[in-house]
Amino acid sequence: MEIVLQILIASLAAIGLGWILADVLKIPKYPVSKAITSLGKRKNRKTNPLDIWLGDLANLIASKLRLNEYKRLQLKIDLDSADMSMSPEQYVANAIVKALFIGVFAVPFLFFAPIISLLIAVISVVIYFSEYRKVSRVIKEKRRRIEYELPRLVSNIDKTLVHSRDVLGILDSYREHAGEELRRELDITVADMRSGNYEVALTRLESRVGSSMMSDVTRGLVSVIHGDKTDVYWGNLVLKFSDYQRTLLKNEAHKAPKRVRKLSMALLFCFMLIYVVVIGQVLISSLGGMFG
Repeated sequence: MEIVLQILIASLAAIGLGWILADVLKIPKYPVSKAITSLGKRKNRKTNPLDIWLGDLANLIASKLRLNEYKRLQLKIDLDSADMSMSPEQYVANAIVKALFIGVFAVPFLFFAPIISLLIAVISVVIYFSEYRKVSRVIKEKRRRIEYELPRLVSNIDKTLVHSRDVLGILDSYREHAGEELRRELDITVADMRSGNYEVALTRLESRVGSSMMSDVTRGLVSVIHGDKTDVYWGNLVLKFSDYQRTLLKNEAHKAPKRVRKLSMALLFCFMLIYVVVIGQVLISSLGGMFG
C-alpha cells in the first residue's frame, strides 16, 4: 500500500511539474493549439490532446536548437527521402520532447526510489535514440519495398525495349501498376523528365532511393537514352534481380520456423515458471508446517 501511495504521489508531482514548465515556457493552451492544428488537418481526423501539447513543446525547443550544418543538411536529405515534412530542428526536438515526457517522472522518484528513477532515466535515453533513428528505419523500409519491386520493373523494361525505346513512356506506363513507394518515386521522376533533362531526372531518382539496385536500373536507362545497344545488359540484369528476389523469398520462408521456435521456447519457459512457482509454494508451506 505504501509503494502504491508513493507512486501516486510521484506521478502527481511529475504532472504538476509538467504544468509548471508549460506555464513558464508559455506553451499555448490545448483549445488554442487544437484550433490552430485543425486548420492543417484533414476533416474527420481525430486529434490527440497529448500529441498537440507535445508538438507545441517541440516547436518551442526547435526554435532554440542550433544544429551542426553538416548534420542538419544530412538530416534534411534523410527527411526528404523518407517523405517526412518537418525541419531537422523539429525532428530532433520531437525526439527530445518524447524522451523528456518519460524522463520527467524520474525527478520525483529520485527522492524515495533512486533505482526506479535511474531506470526511468535509462528508458528516456533509449526512447530518444529510438525516435532519433526513426527516419533511418523509414528510409530502410522504403528502400526494401522499392527493391522488392525492381525485378518486375526490370523485366518490364527488358520486354518493352524490343519495340520501344521511349524511356519516359516506359516509366509512365509502369507507374500505374507499381506499389505505393515506387509509384511515388516514378511520379516525381516522370514529372522531372517532362519538365527538364531526362538524365538529371534519373540521377535524382537514384539519389533519392539510395539503392545500388536502382543505380543499375538508372544506369541502363541512361544508356538507352544515349542510344546504346543494351539488350545484353538488361538480360543480365533480369537474371541478377531474379536471383535477388528468390533469395528474399527464401529468407522470408526461413523466418517462419524461427518465429515458431521462439514462441515455443517462450511457451515452454512460461510452463516451467508456473511449475517452479507451484513447487516453491508447496515447499514453503511444508517447511512452515514443519517448523510451526
